[in-house]
Amino acid sequence: MSVFSSLTNRIFFATALLAVLSTGVAIYFVNRAVTRQAESELQRGLGEAGTLVDEYRTLLFDHFKREARLIADLPVIKAAAFDTDVPTLEPIAKEYRREINADLLIITDRRGRVLTQLGGQDVRTDGVGGIPGIQQALKGREETSFWPEPHGILQIASVPIFIGRGQPETLGTLNVGVALDDRQASRFKALTNSEVAFGVNGVIQTATLPETDWQTLAPLLGHAGMQSITLNGDEFLAVTRPLAPVEGGGQPMAIVLRSRTERLRFLRGLHAALAGAALVALVAAIGLSYAIARTVTRPLGTITSTMREMTATGDLTRRIPLPADAKWQDEDARLLATTFNAMTDSIERFQREATQRERLSSLGRLSTVVAHEIRNPLMIIKSALRTLRRDDLKPEQTRAVAHDIDEEIARLNRIVAEVLDFARPIKFDLAPADLNALARDAVKAADAGAAHAKIRLDLDDTIPAVTTDAERLRQALVNIVGNAIQAVDSREMPANGDLIRLRTANLTSRHVTITVTDKGAGISPEDLPRVFDPFFTTRRTGTGIGLAISRNIIEGLGGRITVSSERNRGTEVRIELPVQPPAIA
Repeated sequence: MSVFSSLTNRIFFATALLAVLSTGVAIYFVNRAVTRQAESELQRGLGEAGTLVDEYRTLLFDHFKREARLIADLPVIKAAAFDTDVPTLEPIAKEYRREINADLLIITDRRGRVLTQLGGQDVRTDGVGGIPGIQQALKGREETSFWPEPHGILQIASVPIFIGRGQPETLGTLNVGVALDDRQASRFKALTNSEVAFGVNGVIQTATLPETDWQTLAPLLGHAGMQSITLNGDEFLAVTRPLAPVEGGGQPMAIVLRSRTERLRFLRGLHAALAGAALVALVAAIGLSYAIARTVTRPLGTITSTMREMTATGDLTRRIPLPADAKWQDEDARLLATTFNAMTDSIERFQREATQRERLSSLGRLSTVVAHEIRNPLMIIKSALRTLRRDDLKPEQTRAVAHDIDEEIARLNRIVAEVLDFARPIKFDLAPADLNALARDAVKAADAGAAHAKIRLDLDDTIPAVTTDAERLRQALVNIVGNAIQAVDSREMPANGDLIRLRTANLTSRHVTITVTDKGAGISPEDLPRVFDPFFTTRRTGTGIGLAISRNIIEGLGGRITVSSERNRGTEVRIELPVQPPAIA
């Protein structure tokens, strides 16, 4: 049997799969949207940080350029540059360098020779080409240049020192530099909350990251824009921005980095929370889907079970119980069960009407039965009377003839009583009765003439008092137990059991059962459907009315009687009675 052959399983798997798919898709899209938003925020923040670094650097350098113009315009500087008066220039240069806090200050004459150099020990000032901006400044133009040093990059502003307005005469140059070193990188880091590095010609000159990572960072200098890099197991997102060209080619670059691993670490907790919520939702959804499946299929299972019992017992009047307090009962299943019960009620009513019609129809056959059953006793009585007319009849013969007449009269009386019981409507006298005591009395009456038949009683002491017609029910039980005794009459007692067993039990809170089981020869399959037919019997001396009368009594009391049997294994008669029978007309 396939796991999907059950309606319960199909509904359960379908709803559970739907819950899993919907929850999984929702969690996937939420995770994707949150991750995408976090990535977008990270990239936007990194771009803003790069812009902020560039703007701050430009602002800082513009400040030094303005200061350089002001210093270059001082008359004392112009006079000292014109006269190449180094002793005069040095103290002035030191004072202004201290005031503007420059990392480099160089003054040259009109030929590019250095008159004063303060700071920037690694800056080569040999000749006019020492600093790229000097040559442009000697031509009267302001120029910006960069110069690499061991732990940073010098950004140098070169301005001309000139006199005159219309056709100015260049007297020399003033060069002021600010270092993009560890100190500036740390300042940029605090400003942007990002890691910062500066490099040129494929070499990192300074960075806020450990120097051991500089070599790993170097490839980023070759490409401007957004890039990813892994440092010590952490993934970083970096943006590389060019500063300006330097002497001999190469491009000074600023790199701004943010740890993607650290910035997106909060997503781990979010993913874990979503996974937990998804798990709880899935468990709840699976439980709910199972409950829904059960609410749909449980009534169908009850209907199927009832129909299976109907098939096994042949009782077409069984009803499906409808619990009044079922909160989650499916309305369609309830409607099906109600319709089924309405159908069984119609069948039960039809069966009662059919039974009544059958009883009336059977009256038409009574003439044949009476003629057959009564003629033989009458013939015997007639023959006995002829014998009594003989004058030479001996006393012992008279007694034998009288005994025969008495037996046949008793037989005629029994036949007439059974026919009348079957033919006329039964009137019931209902009263509370002890079912167990009634069962003991019926066994005692049926077993009176068969002392060798051992009958085992299994009586349930918890059975409540039953409202019934005790005498009529006793009559039905006597007939059934009597049939069981006759069925085992020729059987030997088994070593580990009894031939006949009568058992009482609670079926539900409103119904009780009486079961009579024997280990006789059983009933053949072809005769089993006819056991309740009037005048049907397999015994030579039976009338075939006993079980028919018993069924009329049981059904009249609002109960059901069924017979199941297997050849050579025995027969079971099961009676179901209501504790409180319906109103009986």
